Amino acid sequence: MTGPKELDNVRQDRPTGLSWRKRDPMNLKERIVEESLRLFTLKGFLSTSMNDILAASQASKGGFYNHFSSKEELFFDVLSVARKHWRRKNLVGMDRVDSPVEKLRIMLDNYRDRYLKDTERLPGGCPFIMLSVELADQKPALIKELNKGFSGLKKMIARLVEEGKEKGELGRKIDTVAVTELVFAGMLGASVMFGVDKSFTRLDAAIASLIDYLDSLAPKPTHNTQ
Repeated sequence: MTGPKELDNVRQDRPTGLSWRKRDPMNLKERIVEESLRLFTLKGFLSTSMNDILAASQASKGGFYNHFSSKEELFFDVLSVARKHWRRKNLVGMDRVDSPVEKLRIMLDNYRDRYLKDTERLPGGCPFIMLSVELADQKPALIKELNKGFSGLKKMIARLVEEGKEKGELGRKIDTVAVTELVFAGMLGASVMFGVDKSFTRLDAAIASLIDYLDSLAPKPTHNTQ
């Protein structure tokens, strides 16, 4: 996930029908990280064994320990790659528009179409949500790192809502905190449900409801009565 100032220089994915594995040749360390990211979305961090990681990445134990001292150290590299992937998928196109509300719409569209539907790279859904549920109360140091991403996303949503109010795109009296929490919770809820049922139809409906909600916050036109 991302902080509020990371909308610039977001690289678009290259349009191609190739699998990302074939499109982006990786060295062993990169392959271990990418395959671990996939496994963590499917099985979680605690349930993914070293043997799972070695088999998926086609690495030996020696090859793994040449790059990582432990699975915990690997976790932080996986988290870093997951954040870059989140930014690359979700923020693309936002810097091309001036409207804060349109930026939010673009992010929600990207979240649905470019991020959650990327079932090859993230077969189990959003890794941040999967890991935060699994590691709560068990790995406080890892949860602390995960929460930084959630905090950054909330700050970005809140900033865009405030800018929308200043530009008159949203009603000035709306509660920024309440709107931020609802959009944030809606995104997480859509991700959780999609991770469970893999229904594109339900995912589309969930994100559409958030966009409709944002549209409903536009100032109501005033009618002069004479």
